[in-house]
Amino acid sequence: MPVQRSTSGRPRLDVIDLSRGVALVAMAIYHFAWDLEFFGYAPPGMTAEGGWKLFARCIASSFLFLVGVSLWLAHARGMRWRPFLKRLAMVAAAAAAISLATWLAVPGGFIFFGILHQIALASLLGLAFLRLPAWATLIVAVLVAAAPHFLRSDFFDHPALWWVGLSSANPRSNDYVPLFPWFSAVLTGIAAARIADKAGLFARLGDVSLSGWSRPLRFAGRHSLAVYLIHQPVLIGALWLFAQVAPAGEAQRETQFTRACAVQCEATHDAAFCGHYCLCVLGDLSAEGLFDEVYAGTQGPQATARLHEIVSACTFEAETSGAQEEGQ
Repeated sequence: MPVQRSTSGRPRLDVIDLSRGVALVAMAIYHFAWDLEFFGYAPPGMTAEGGWKLFARCIASSFLFLVGVSLWLAHARGMRWRPFLKRLAMVAAAAAAISLATWLAVPGGFIFFGILHQIALASLLGLAFLRLPAWATLIVAVLVAAAPHFLRSDFFDHPALWWVGLSSANPRSNDYVPLFPWFSAVLTGIAAARIADKAGLFARLGDVSLSGWSRPLRFAGRHSLAVYLIHQPVLIGALWLFAQVAPAGEAQRETQFTRACAVQCEATHDAAFCGHYCLCVLGDLSAEGLFDEVYAGTQGPQATARLHEIVSACTFEAETSGAQEEGQ
């Protein structure tokens, strides 16, 4: 069988395509969970907390790591501008389309700098690191990852600078992947690819023959941009059709309370703060038997005073939790 070669002249690595395919499946699983939440089949805020939040960060990191690896494989032995610029134009155009579509559909949380925007910018910036030693690239990667913990400033609060990722609070967006800290994953991929290439790992991977079961995943990995653009409209369309037959039940009072709380809160705070704050208020009101009164708006002076105390305590707890997450 003839060896399939990439545009760089290297044998195409099926393992890399398979890795992209697996990442795409993971992304589709997360987005499907988000869609279930959006249509009311899952609890509000489910995908923004706990394991789902960690899952989303791992998916984004894996995509960006593979961007760095692919950048090395394609251009480390000589810059090939035509395929690079063609690919960059495709990604940038797709990113612009995502921004426009989400601005029309959900203007309050549209994607102004998501994963595709990050890939486009990181692909350009990553070229500067293809000739650096791996250790130097890794040092920069660590600094980029650490920057949001030390360099946040009101200076970056202007919307024109949100893409940097150093504003005092993260802006609201359904997919926010700013330069800091996410560029660190691309740099790590470049450094890892350099080390692997020097160790002869890619040459050995080129001889690996994968089983037939992986063919669909490898195909998706070779066409990752198209899969990314198509999968979410397909999932949303399928769920919309399902909702016409079996719509989600009417939101419970707790759900309605949480949503109303989040809408009011997010006018002045970021989504992470509001998610923690609203759940805290709901939990305390329910624990003290005050939820029914507050929900109906019939609480007396004593319950109102207690509500203010709960709001203050939950505000402090949400701020503390946010500070601890930034410090991790």
